[in-house]
Parts: sequence; structure tokens; C-alpha cells
Amino acid sequence: MHDLKISVITVSFNAQSTIERSIQSVISQNYDNVEYIIIDGRSSDSTVSIAEKYRDHIKVLVSEPDKGIYDAMNKGIALATGDVVGILNADDFFVNECVLTVVADAFKNNNTAIVYGDLNYIKPDGSISRKWVSGEYKKGIFNLGWMPPHPTFYCRRELFGRFGNYNLAFGTAADYELMLRYIHRNHLSTYYVKKVLVQMSVGGVSNRSIKNRARALLFDMKAMYENKIFYPPITLIFKPLRKLKQFF
Repeated sequence: MHDLKISVITVSFNAQSTIERSIQSVISQNYDNVEYIIIDGRSSDSTVSIAEKYRDHIKVLVSEPDKGIYDAMNKGIALATGDVVGILNADDFFVNECVLTVVADAFKNNNTAIVYGDLNYIKPDGSISRKWVSGEYKKGIFNLGWMPPHPTFYCRRELFGRFGNYNLAFGTAADYELMLRYIHRNHLSTYYVKKVLVQMSVGGVSNRSIKNRARALLFDMKAMYENKIFYPPITLIFKPLRKLKQFF
């Protein structure tokens, strides 16, 4: 019997083409102490009716208007009762049925506040376009543009009460800002799982246009200044450069 309870939160909005794959990857996990929460932003397509098919496996299913993806994540966190919380977006899915067992073992075998791993970016045909190999966290490495992939980020639920939730003021960089705040600024302990945990569909919101990309860079910069990155303009250059090796 696994005693560490993991809350997995999926946030969705008009995700009828991907939500089922995401749900199935959660409910097929071989870890037996999982609390699954879906927070939907009042989708106008069949996202909710697809989720309803799996209602027996979902602890909480909410569909109501929200202020965006990070507001939905905060709603999920407020409803979570697990020892550990992770986010799996509606267009992402676990790489296999052992992911949550690996995450739970990492928490139980290492006295750590945070666990993260590696991630693959997947094209619509299922092939891998990029491999995000995180590497172990070293003090100060955020100054060099490093960050762990947010879909692989799991932390103890108590941290949200102590260090805060996702801050909507940071727009598309709210996940980056939270990880900066927890790891870089507050020096919370981390453990790196040297395995791919999540497959992520390509094409995030912040990359869809030049205007969105520019806004994302401004939010990144704001997050860096807020969390005392040593020299944000330089870090802003390093951050996208670190992604280049993911293609090779």
C-alpha cells in the first residue's frame, strides 16, 4: 500500500482533441493513492462530456469560467488534499503507467520538497520534436537561464500555503515565476528524476505569435527581477539558447 497521496490537477479549455489521452494516462497509473482533479474553464466543445465518461476515476470535476490557466491551477490546488501536487495539462500525458510511482518513490526515498524530471515535445503524428533533459539543479543555475519543465514539477502541497500559489500578474510566466520563487529565491530542496515523465504537445500559448512571444519575454523579465536573478537581461538571452540543445 502506497501511503503518499498525490493530487494530479488537469486544467482544460476546449481540449476535446487531447483531454481523453491525458485522462487515460492518469487513470492507467499503477500507483494506487492518486487524487485526480479536473478544472475546466467552461469549455464550449465536448471536453466536459468526455471527462464525464471517466467520472468514477475523477475526485473533483469543475467546469466554470476562470481567469486563465493559472487561475484554474490555483482552484485545483485549493481543492487538493494530497501530500504532493502536480499539474498535467489537458494536452500533455504521462509517458507510461509508472510515472507517479517514480515520483512517489523520489519523495519517499529523498528528504525533498520538490521533484522534477525530463520531458519530450511531441508532434501531432506522435514523433518527438524536442527532448528536454533537465539536469540536476545547482545553486545559481537559474541565473544561466535554467528551469525545470513545469509539467514534470511536483511539490509538497504545504508549500503553496507557505510560499504562495501561481501569481496571475506574471501572465504566461506564472509557472516559471513560481519555480523561481520556490527553488532559486527560497532554496527549497529538489530531487531530479533522470527519466522522461511527460510527453507535451507542441505549440504553447506563449509561442503562437511574435506579439505573444514578446509579451512572454516581458513576463519572464518581470519574474526574474521579482525573484532576484543576478542579471536578468543576460539571463533572458541564455534562457532560449538553452533550448537549442533540445533539438539535437
